[in-house]
Amino acid sequence: MKGIVYKFGDDVNTDLIISGRYKFSITDPNELAKHVFEDADPGFYKGLRGRQFFVVAGKNFGCGSSREQAPLVIKYAGGQAVLAKSFARIFYRNAFNLGLPLIECDTSKIKSGDEIEVDLKKGLVNVAKGRSLNIKPFNKFQAALIEEGGIVNLYKKYGGLNIVI
Repeated sequence: MKGIVYKFGDDVNTDLIISGRYKFSITDPNELAKHVFEDADPGFYKGLRGRQFFVVAGKNFGCGSSREQAPLVIKYAGGQAVLAKSFARIFYRNAFNLGLPLIECDTSKIKSGDEIEVDLKKGLVNVAKGRSLNIKPFNKFQAALIEEGGIVNLYKKYGGLNIVI
């Protein structure tokens, strides 16, 4: 996966990722994605111009409410993965269930605008100017969720979940 970095700080809550005002008014994920990070930067989605990207943050990314729309809009807007020092538990679970990779790592040396490449199988993040980070590989179940695009697709493919565990 390759893309440009958009960096955020600590404690990015789900309402900042996608405002609750859209929770029931927009059900199409492609339309909802047009409002990703709108309250942090009103031009965020338009500025993507269709590019693939990575969200990079500090600690406790995805805190706040348990809305599934938060990881969904990142994915539908072209987000390849989220890299952060730590994640809120419910966001973590929702993201993997939707097939959005979350990578826990030291993000202090990654900057907004960096172009990075992430190789989940090798456990490596290549950052600008030859810098790289080793990352912890996913367990078998997480890898299957990401590979199949989420828990619903995994279930449909195998008729259950015990085949990958």
